[in-house]
Amino acid sequence: MVINAKGQVTIPRQTRERDGLTPGNTVEFSVERDGIVLRPIKATDTTLVDAWLRQTTGAARDKFTTAKLMKLTRR
Repeated sequence: MVINAKGQVTIPRQTRERDGLTPGNTVEFSVERDGIVLRPIKATDTTLVDAWLRQTTGAARDKFTTAKLMKLTRR
């Protein structure tokens, strides 16, 4: 495999087909002692949910009132 200018690599077609990888799939990237490991993450995997929760956790940057927030959620 070759790393392109954007730091991307192409997973060989045979590997993608064997493992059912399609565009939009989520994968986990980890650095191990003996190399780099790329693992597919299934949508039901708790790792995916944990990653989403980590991204959405924290204080809001906008100053929403409860009324404004409720109006947005009821559209």
